[in-house]
Amino acid sequence: MTDQTALFSRLTSTLADDSRTPLYKRFATAIKDAVRDGVLVHEEILPSERDFSQSLSISRITVRKAMDALEKEGVVLRSRGYGTQICSQFEYSLKEPKGLSQQAVLRGKKPDTVWINKSKIHCDAAIAEKLALNKGSEVYLLKRIRYVDQQAVSVEESWVPARYIADADEIGISLYDYFHQQQILPVKSQSKVSARMPDEALQQQIALPDNVPVLVIKQLALDAQGNPLEYSISYCRSDMYVFIAE
Repeated sequence: MTDQTALFSRLTSTLADDSRTPLYKRFATAIKDAVRDGVLVHEEILPSERDFSQSLSISRITVRKAMDALEKEGVVLRSRGYGTQICSQFEYSLKEPKGLSQQAVLRGKKPDTVWINKSKIHCDAAIAEKLALNKGSEVYLLKRIRYVDQQAVSVEESWVPARYIADADEIGISLYDYFHQQQILPVKSQSKVSARMPDEALQQQIALPDNVPVLVIKQLALDAQGNPLEYSISYCRSDMYVFIAE
């Protein structure tokens, strides 16, 4: 169970700040921060709108607007007669030009990465075609296990033209953060989604039960001029992800 004293103390402090940001947005941000910092945990039932309103001396309309925003972002799940709980699944937009780490942070979750491989290779014909390169061109092969709130959720392989990476060791949790540091701006993506049962190696890497399929996401990231920046194949736990295409 959540320490409600710690939660309400955090909310009180946030709402007391002298800020022009609307109260409901500050409320929503404080909830996301509490999830990211472990004050709130997945599937935790939140206090009622009435409890929030009375304890924080704010209107129920403010609480409701904050919860509406959090539900839209996939941070909470509301159901009549059951209450509002922290969502255990991670909503990932296939349209947003943001990587998993950036989307996780925006939804109040904590991303992490365990790198398996960062190496420069000569690409084969299939990868060359995806990245609009000649066969044998130099690319970086990046392979990693992705985590959200300390839970392994996917294994990802990606290929990036070598000219976009000056030093692979400088890539931390987020490849897209590295891109932005280098003034490289992904603006759109093309995605294909399929499903299959995992093999033994994948089951071990993300602790996946035998009966849970993986979603295979093949995605091409492009800049404003339509130049391919990254081609990736992600193997994602179907019980942990909700993909949004609109």
